[in-house]
Amino acid sequence: MDRAILDRVLQAKQSKTAVVLATDLADGSQQIIDVAAVWQADDPLSRSVVAASIADRSQTVELEDGRRLFLNVFNPPLRMIVVGAVHITQALAPMARIAGYDVIVIDPREAFATAERFPDVSLSHAWPDEAMAELMPDRRTAVITLTHDPKLDDPALQAALISDCFYIGALGSRKTHGARLERLRRAGFDEAAMARIHGPIGLAIGARSPAEIAIAVMAQVTETLRKMPEPQARAA
Repeated sequence: MDRAILDRVLQAKQSKTAVVLATDLADGSQQIIDVAAVWQADDPLSRSVVAASIADRSQTVELEDGRRLFLNVFNPPLRMIVVGAVHITQALAPMARIAGYDVIVIDPREAFATAERFPDVSLSHAWPDEAMAELMPDRRTAVITLTHDPKLDDPALQAALISDCFYIGALGSRKTHGARLERLRRAGFDEAAMARIHGPIGLAIGARSPAEIAIAVMAQVTETLRKMPEPQARAA
C-alpha cells in the first residue's frame, strides 16, 4: 500500500467514512472507493463494493469483465444511539458494546444518565434534537427511543427518519405507537417513512423484564443489519 492510499484510509477512519480498498489481483493496482459515493451506482464494481461494505467483510470478487479484485473493507464502527437512560438501556448498552457498537445514551435528565448507571458508555445530556444534529446518524447507526415521553422520543425519531440510519425502534404498546405515528403524520412524515420504525420495538419473543426486552431489541437490530438488501455481486 503506497503512502497516498494509506493517507486516504487513515483520513476515512478519522472522519468515520466507509471506504473500500480495491486491489486488482492481476496487476496489483489499487484504488480507494468511497462507499457513499457509489451507493446508488449500478455498475458491477460499485455493486460489489456496497455489498462488501454491508456484509462488513473483506472478500475476493470476480466482475463481469473477468477481473478478480480483493475488496478490503474499512467501515467505521457501528453505532447505537439510545434515547432514554432507563432500565432497558442499562441491559441493552453492554449487549450492544459486546456486539461491536459504539453506544451513546441521550437523556437530558442528568439524575438518570450517570456514569454510575452506565459505565463505559458515552452519555449526552443534550435534548435529543440537539444531540442527534451533532451525532448525525448514518447507515452504520441504529436509533432507539425508550422513554415513552414524546418530548424526548419524537424529536429523535424525526431526526432518525430524515437520516440514513439502518434501524429505528421505539418502545411502547400498539396504542402508544399509533398515537406516535399520528404525531409524526402531523409533523409531515408519510407512511413510507414511518414504516421504517419498528414499533412496538424488538422481536416478538414474549419478553417481559428489562433484560429480556433488551435481548429482543438487540436481536431485531442484528436481524435488520444482516438482512439489509445487498446489490448483486458475484463472488469468486
